[in-house]
Amino acid sequence: MAKTKTRYVCQNCEYISPRYLGRCPNCGSWNSLVEEIEKKESSTKAQPRVSISGITVKPKLIDDVSTVETPRFKTNLEELNRVLGGGIVPGSLVLIGGDPGIGKSTLLLQVSGQLSTLGKKVLYVSGEESATQIKLRADRLGVHGTELYLYPETDMDSIRKNIELLKPDFVVIDSVQTMQEPEMTAAVGSVSQIREVTGDLMQIAKTNGITVFVVGHVTKGGAIAGPKILEHMVDTVLYFEGDQHRTFRILRAVKNRFGSTNEIGIFEMKNGGLSEVANPSEIFLEERLKGATGSAVVASLEGTRPILVELQALVTPTAFGNAKRTTTGLDHNRVALLMAVLEKRAGLLLQNQDAYLKAAGGVKLDEPAIDLAIAVSLVSSYRDAETRPTDCFIGEVGLTGEIRRVNRIEQRVVEAAKLGFKRVFLPKNNLDGWMPPKEIEVVGVSTLNQALKLIFS
Repeated sequence: MAKTKTRYVCQNCEYISPRYLGRCPNCGSWNSLVEEIEKKESSTKAQPRVSISGITVKPKLIDDVSTVETPRFKTNLEELNRVLGGGIVPGSLVLIGGDPGIGKSTLLLQVSGQLSTLGKKVLYVSGEESATQIKLRADRLGVHGTELYLYPETDMDSIRKNIELLKPDFVVIDSVQTMQEPEMTAAVGSVSQIREVTGDLMQIAKTNGITVFVVGHVTKGGAIAGPKILEHMVDTVLYFEGDQHRTFRILRAVKNRFGSTNEIGIFEMKNGGLSEVANPSEIFLEERLKGATGSAVVASLEGTRPILVELQALVTPTAFGNAKRTTTGLDHNRVALLMAVLEKRAGLLLQNQDAYLKAAGGVKLDEPAIDLAIAVSLVSSYRDAETRPTDCFIGEVGLTGEIRRVNRIEQRVVEAAKLGFKRVFLPKNNLDGWMPPKEIEVVGVSTLNQALKLIFS
């Protein structure tokens, strides 16, 4: 009898070692090597892609390929449509990752119910819950559908057979880490299993025009568990972000072959499931205090959508030798740079002041147009002087104290006017070539000192 050969594979970088090592010599991670039984390479040659109907894929001229037959399919969730680039592309493979309990399964179950009511056949495959448990959650969410099939299974052979039998339009896999290829000896959730399962799902999606949604677990560091090739193989990678202490959830695309990666979708978690937030600016500003110091509102751009967010700053004398800088939702280096500009160009003594800044509402902002609002909030807190509650600030601050132009200024100003703001400060170079709304006063500024004099006069 032949002796069984084993090997140890790193779950982070797929490094292979003939013996167990506590630390991977390739990526340096600890306790990441998992034992696998070596599988003899099969002499069978790879077969060409064949669809469920028996059609073999053949080469085509690019001019002969038509996209009219497979238009994007829009769901009832406009936020999801926006993030996907305008709707679901038939035959795409979409990976959704996020922290445990953030609402990944809830979102996909709601989408599955909506698709089934629109006449589409959906197969919901769960490796984590039984059909009864999924039904209990569906009743709570009010999800029903005559074309929604539940299938609690982890065996990929059985899943493939049922896909061939049902011929669904959409397949949901919850989650890819629980699925297994029976002919493989590797443990469930290992690098080898995830790679093979994803390859199978990709072939099913591309060959048959079936859209496959895949749920992916995340590691302690926030990355999707498994090999990095998992994110390379899929068409779209979506991250479902949020905070256990807040009801708002943000769906963000980090990879999208069929659309922009700058779009975000905002949802609110309620007792009946996830609901869309049509006007996030109004929600982010609804708890703003009138007359408070250290507060400034910025019209930030997330993809093609302008969002008004309140930036808050608290500047206090330090009790220690080195001043402390703490940020939430803002880039720490950007804040440090702006404080240096304020000290050099505006004459503020901030080197002995602790500074705490945050973007209210749990949103994360990282674009140059928020510079002016950050600077105004710091000056407001430092001088203990309030800003007008109807003022909005847009602009990038340079190292020499100039206010530089930003993109899509018209959309930002229109959003501010829509929410009742009466005055907006923006770069002077952005004033040419467009007409601002009549209900809002537009003030063009060219330097940081000029802006601060007008704001706090």
